Amino acid sequence: MKSIRIFIVDDSATVRQVLSGVLEDIADITVIGSAADPIFALDKMQKDWPDVIILDVEMPRMDGITFLKKIMAERPTPVIICSTLTETGTTTAMQAMSAGAVNIVTKPKIGLKQFLLEAGEELVSAIRAATHANVRHLAVPPHARPAAVMNKINVPLAPITAMAETTEKVVAIGASTGGTQALESVLTGLPAVCPGIVIVQHMPAAFTAAFAGRLNQVCAIEVREACNGDRVTPGKALIAPGGRHMQLKRSGAYYYVEVLDGPPVNRHRPSVDVLFRSVARWAGSNALGIIMTGMGDDGARGMKDMFDAGAMTLAQDEHSCVVYGMPKEAVKLGGVGRSVSLDNFAGEIIQYAKERT
Repeated sequence: MKSIRIFIVDDSATVRQVLSGVLEDIADITVIGSAADPIFALDKMQKDWPDVIILDVEMPRMDGITFLKKIMAERPTPVIICSTLTETGTTTAMQAMSAGAVNIVTKPKIGLKQFLLEAGEELVSAIRAATHANVRHLAVPPHARPAAVMNKINVPLAPITAMAETTEKVVAIGASTGGTQALESVLTGLPAVCPGIVIVQHMPAAFTAAFAGRLNQVCAIEVREACNGDRVTPGKALIAPGGRHMQLKRSGAYYYVEVLDGPPVNRHRPSVDVLFRSVARWAGSNALGIIMTGMGDDGARGMKDMFDAGAMTLAQDEHSCVVYGMPKEAVKLGGVGRSVSLDNFAGEIIQYAKERT
């Protein structure tokens, strides 16, 4: 088995020492070096380039985001952010994801050494997932479409009419590694008048509100972190809060979301399978399911349930994925109607809204 070569960039000697100790005990991982800041790191890595970089955000001489952008522009490499995050720092971490980081592991301000010892499994899983990332798709982040943002102000949302049964459409999206940029690419391409959207993006609890807020600034539609009982309405996307599951429910003709606690499903909370299975039950053929870039198989079974319930189902194709894991498993289970390039998803949603009855 080929060893995964890791380089650690963190200004804390404790972090470098403990992380190195934790990772050196893993058979398929080798720590080839560490540095206290990006300037030292660049000098060392030029002589022996790693497979994955573990990177802090706040460091002397060059901050982590500037360093990340430099890496992605000059020599794209999977980067995992491992950072202490405050309220402001959460926004900074989201900027890092936008700049091309494949994952984030949060480290606390207190009890750091113990946390790092206990978080070894999470970090090892993130490292292994990072090695499968097609970082070429992360090197150039998508740009907002100004025309779409103007529609946010000028185009009224479609009215909702009550009925005993509903034909109201709903779009359910699941994503993981590489999904933050992929979702931005899709959502910024949508006009203000589009079906209601429910989203599970595998992401730590501290980040989903900031992620939704950032998307809300650049999209024509409203984007926000879901709260229990929120209505699913045209022109709005609800993102499941990190650390909690989200299900679609229906009351009469209206869709709403239920945000709830519970054990991880497929090692994830929120889980795409939890969302997709609820969409299959409550929306059936009125739904469009989309499974996007990500490691593992979360969402594959739920997408098969949607397909069997008559929903339209799409998977991101291998060429445009950062990690072709979740879509591949959904295709293997027979739950995918078609595979589609990332650039075409917004058009597919718009066409679905026009034609599907």
